[in-house]
Amino acid sequence: MAQTFFFYDLETSGLNPRQDRIMQFAGRRTDMNLRPVGEPVNILVALNDDTLPSPDALIVTGITPQKTVEEGYSEAEFARILSEKIFTPDTVAVGFNNVRFDDEFVRHLLWRNFYDPYEWSWKDGRSRWDMLDVVRMTRALRPEGISWPVDEKGQATNRLELITKENGIAHENAHDAMSDVNALIDVTRLIRDKQPQLFNYLYRLRDKNEIKKIVNLDDKKPFVYASGRYDNQWNKATVALPIAPAPNGNVLVYDLRYDPTPFVKLDSSDLAKKIFATWQERQAEDFVKLPVKVLQYNHCPAVAPLGVLEQSDGWRKISLDVATIQKHRKILLAHPDFAEKLCRIFENKPEFKKMPDPEAQLYDGFLNDRDRVRVEAVRNASERELTNFHPNFIDKRLPELLVHYKARTYPNTLSEIESRAWESWRTERIRSQLPQFMQSLQRLMRLDDGNEFIVQELQLWLESVLPADYSD
Repeated sequence: MAQTFFFYDLETSGLNPRQDRIMQFAGRRTDMNLRPVGEPVNILVALNDDTLPSPDALIVTGITPQKTVEEGYSEAEFARILSEKIFTPDTVAVGFNNVRFDDEFVRHLLWRNFYDPYEWSWKDGRSRWDMLDVVRMTRALRPEGISWPVDEKGQATNRLELITKENGIAHENAHDAMSDVNALIDVTRLIRDKQPQLFNYLYRLRDKNEIKKIVNLDDKKPFVYASGRYDNQWNKATVALPIAPAPNGNVLVYDLRYDPTPFVKLDSSDLAKKIFATWQERQAEDFVKLPVKVLQYNHCPAVAPLGVLEQSDGWRKISLDVATIQKHRKILLAHPDFAEKLCRIFENKPEFKKMPDPEAQLYDGFLNDRDRVRVEAVRNASERELTNFHPNFIDKRLPELLVHYKARTYPNTLSEIESRAWESWRTERIRSQLPQFMQSLQRLMRLDDGNEFIVQELQLWLESVLPADYSD
């Protein structure tokens, strides 16, 4: 099959892919010249009665739970559509911050519905690409030909709806998934037309092996790096140096904009305090951040050899110079123990507290081959077949996950014991979501801003999903 792009965007019930749910999916396939192929996709996904959505999220999207139930596909139906019709072989899935957000929601959806959560993005010629970092690097290094927005404070911003506005691109309903998809395609076309060389170069970096040619611990060379973690005043771009291995086959990189001298002499304890500082601790006036981050090879990072700065006045654009880079690199290489300490700290990084909920345990481990066969059998089973289907799973996450799948997809297949287990889990989940839900809802009720309909629908949704015997 010919390779195609599939641009997509989600609207969700909240920001946490482990806990929240997809409510709207929109996308459009194009050929490699960004010409539309087939009809656009714009569908709703029914919210289940185990979820209280974020009222603030719904104010932005305007999508009520009731509308998703009336017009949407079940999660199981939607998972099948994604697997069989959307993320087909040779598809490049493209979004705007999708690698860190939308793709995570897709993975967790597939996991809950007994599909492989990873194959959709790599198998049979599939891949993914994130235009947000492409935008960041284009703005930093090759901004010519594009009007770049600033926010109300005059600071650079890469919000999609502002980029479209600055460049006369139609984008009437920002935060509607279909409108955002069409706008993203137009912004992608704008970058391709104005900076084709950089566009084509970054497209090749979907392959992590291409990235490793630039960011390599065996040959520690400085490289240009655009990332959301870097300073806004320099358009999120800097020159970094690979210094040590990171967990999961990734790499630690140092931002050479900053003098390493204050950091290389710190002991492991002080370094760890900086690395694991809370958000509140980082806001303190005397907090000095450690200019080290993990570069993840499979996140489509926007990187480039140092030579790109020799063109188009690149050094000036990111406010750096060769002498500074060489000086800071020399200090780092003279203190190999600094990199060794960082490596040990990241290797011993405290693990997130494991969630008891199997729906949130996607990253607790990979499925073995025997369970893969059983998982496929689950998703292909009919309602009748599921009634007395009890696979002998090896993975301890799967039996409870199966109960949840049956409850959402074919509730009549649940045994009495399974029904009680499901209702107990659902009650506890609603209980955990309720305080934040009520706090946000009550705040919105005090405002007179034309959102009465959404507020009323949320109140009705709460009444409909609250367990019959629920008590505070």
